[in-house]
Amino acid sequence: MSDWKSLADPAVLRQRACLLAAIRAFLDQRGVVEVQTPVITASGITDLHIDSIALGNQAGYLRTSPEYAHKRLLASGMADIYELGPVFRAGEQGKLHRTEFCLLEWYRRDWSWRQLAAEVTELFNHCLEATGRAPWPVRHLAWRNSFVAAGLPDPLEATISELTALTETLPPDCDRDMRLDYLFATRIQPAFARQTLTVVHGYPASQAALARLDPNDPRISERFEVFAGPIELANGYRELTDATEQRKRFQIDNERRKALGRKQMPLDERLLAALESGLPECAGVAVGVDRLIMAVLGITDIKEVIAFSDVP
Repeated sequence: MSDWKSLADPAVLRQRACLLAAIRAFLDQRGVVEVQTPVITASGITDLHIDSIALGNQAGYLRTSPEYAHKRLLASGMADIYELGPVFRAGEQGKLHRTEFCLLEWYRRDWSWRQLAAEVTELFNHCLEATGRAPWPVRHLAWRNSFVAAGLPDPLEATISELTALTETLPPDCDRDMRLDYLFATRIQPAFARQTLTVVHGYPASQAALARLDPNDPRISERFEVFAGPIELANGYRELTDATEQRKRFQIDNERRKALGRKQMPLDERLLAALESGLPECAGVAVGVDRLIMAVLGITDIKEVIAFSDVP
């Protein structure tokens, strides 16, 4: 067997280790406490865009993120927390994706999404500076405005017929959100400026996931994403604390899964119980660490920043 060797340059792996230390130092110095939560969970997730990996003999699922466990900790009395470790998502492979990858997730009590988005960009530039590179400028862009600026219809007002006409290559059963995601990924995201951090905010209410809706405009959510050039690095929310609303969203996800012939997922009742007990006001974010390292070092294939890529 000749494929035993790591594809990553040892110098890159040493830089990776330095960047992981820089991430921990950044958060530690700000009083965010590192935690460890289980890799195996009782329930997967309902999100249509993410497939959980089920273990045999009804043993549960490999986690797609530590989000649900973190919210249980917050509801139990913890304050600012973070975790840095492996997560797993089925069917994700390519130059930017792996089935197993490293995720950084952290939560801030009593913070707005804007405060957390600012901290995310500060962390990224901290990593650039830790490797002797200059910080990147930060640009803020409303999700709705990104469509209009690209010459596309107003995404909050466009009819499904208009969106279908613009996405004729997609299967006819694709819904409105799938078509909006496709337009964003193919017409907007690729044009983001290189060596620039773009904070996109105000995603539609239908894509709120675990985020609150904007109190000034319930058509949009208090959700943001951060891009390094055209590459998505982070997804964050001002977190939803309403258990009834969260259960409703999970159920809607499963209804959409059923309509698309996808497996319906069990709801995480422990998370919902934590929300019912009282999740404090907070904002949270997840950052793809392998992609962050790629962006900092100017590497284009994820295989070059991880020790081994034996599985997709």
